[in-house]
Amino acid sequence: MIERYTLPEMGKIWTDEYRFQTWLEVEIAVCEAQAELGSIPSVAVDEIKAKAKFDVQRVLEIEAEVRHDVIAFLTNVNEYVGDAGRYIHLGLTSSDVLDTALSLQLVASLNLILQYLEDLIQAIRYQAQQHRYTVMVGRSHGIHAEPITFGFKLAGWLAEVLRNRERLVRLRKDIAVGKISGAVGTYANIDPKVEAISCQILGLEPDTASTQVISRDRHAEFVQQLAILAASIERFAVEIRNLQRTDVLEVEEFFAKGQKGSSAMPHKRNPIRSERLTGMARIIRSHAVAAVENIALWHERDISHSSVERVILPDCCILTHFMIKEITELVKNLQVYPQNMERNMNVYGGVIFSQKVLLTLVEKGLAREEAYKIVQSCAHQAWNTTNGNFYHLISNNAQVKELLSSEDIESCFDPKHHLKHLDTIYQRLDI
Repeated sequence: MIERYTLPEMGKIWTDEYRFQTWLEVEIAVCEAQAELGSIPSVAVDEIKAKAKFDVQRVLEIEAEVRHDVIAFLTNVNEYVGDAGRYIHLGLTSSDVLDTALSLQLVASLNLILQYLEDLIQAIRYQAQQHRYTVMVGRSHGIHAEPITFGFKLAGWLAEVLRNRERLVRLRKDIAVGKISGAVGTYANIDPKVEAISCQILGLEPDTASTQVISRDRHAEFVQQLAILAASIERFAVEIRNLQRTDVLEVEEFFAKGQKGSSAMPHKRNPIRSERLTGMARIIRSHAVAAVENIALWHERDISHSSVERVILPDCCILTHFMIKEITELVKNLQVYPQNMERNMNVYGGVIFSQKVLLTLVEKGLAREEAYKIVQSCAHQAWNTTNGNFYHLISNNAQVKELLSSEDIESCFDPKHHLKHLDTIYQRLDI
C-alpha cells in the first residue's frame, strides 16, 4: 500500500536527506547481494546495516573539500560504520549508486502523482455525472458551433486524464531500473548477479545494457510524460479561463469568503488558479526540451546531464503534483451557471441550429447548395443585426415555409437532437 503523502511530501522526496537515504539503501542492497553470493562476510553486512547512517551537513562539509558528492557521502558513512565500511562500494562506480537511487526517487514521485491523479479522476467523473444534461453551446475557433452539454465537455477531460494515467503506469515500469555494472557498464569488477539481487531487493529491474550511466532516453520520457499531463491540465485551465470571461460567464472558479480580486477594482473575480496552472505547464514543457538534450552524452558517459537533472526533475515532479492538487480543487468547487449557458446558446435566435435546418431542407428535396445559401443568409443577417433572430428569419422565409411546417422548424431548434448519442460516450467511460 503506497503511503499517502500530504502536499509538502513531494518536496521531501527531493531533499538531500531523502536522496542520501536512497544512496544508502542502494549501497546496503549491494552489500546484501555480495554477501548472498559469498563475496563478503555476512557478519560485516549485519554490522553495516546496524551502524550505517549519515549526517547531511557533514556530507556537504566533506563535499566542499573533496568536490565529489559520492566520495563525501561514503566518507561520512564510514565514520559511523568503522572497519566494516571497507566492504561498502566494492566494485562500484558513483553512477551505480546515483542512477539506481535516482530511479527510486522517480518511482516514489510517480507513485504519489498517480495516487493524486485518482482524486482528479473522481472529481471530473462526479461533475460529468452532475452535468450530463446541462446544455451549452459548443465552440470551434472560439465561435459558436452546435449544442453540447457541459457533462460532455467534462467526459472529454476524463478520457484524457485516463490516458495520462495509462501512460504514467507504463512509465513507472520503464523508469524502475537499476544499474550496478561498474565503471563503463561491463561488470569488470562486479558480478552481474550482484546487480540482479540488489535490484530485486530495491524493487527495480536491471537495466538491459547500461553504459556507465542509465541511458537518458528513459529520463527524457519521464519528463515528457509529465509535460503531456501538465499540458492536459493546462487545457482544462484554459477552458475554465475562457468560460469565466465576463461576456461568457458559464463557469467560474470558486471565490472564497474574504478573497479579493484586485487592489484597484473591488468587483473583480479573476481565474487566478487557472492562470497559475497555465504558467506552470510552460515550465514543465520547457524542461522536456532540456531532458531530450540530456540523451546525447559523450561516449560511455559525461556529467553534462547531472546539473540539468538537479533542476528539472525536482521541478517537474513537484510542479506536476501541485498542478494535480490544484486542478482537482478547481473541478470539485467549480461554479457552473446553466442559465448563462442557455442565454449564450440562444444568442442571435439560435444560429447554432443552422445545420439541422440545412439538413431538414435537403431531406425535403431542396438542393444542398440552395439550402445552404438560404440558411447562411438568414444566419448572417441575424448575426449582423442588433437583436437579430435566426429562428424568426427562418420561420418567415418564403422558400423555407414552402417546404417546412412550423412543427418541422420547431424541431430543428430542439437541442435534444444533439444529445441523443450522449449515452454512447458515457458508456465508454463508465460514467
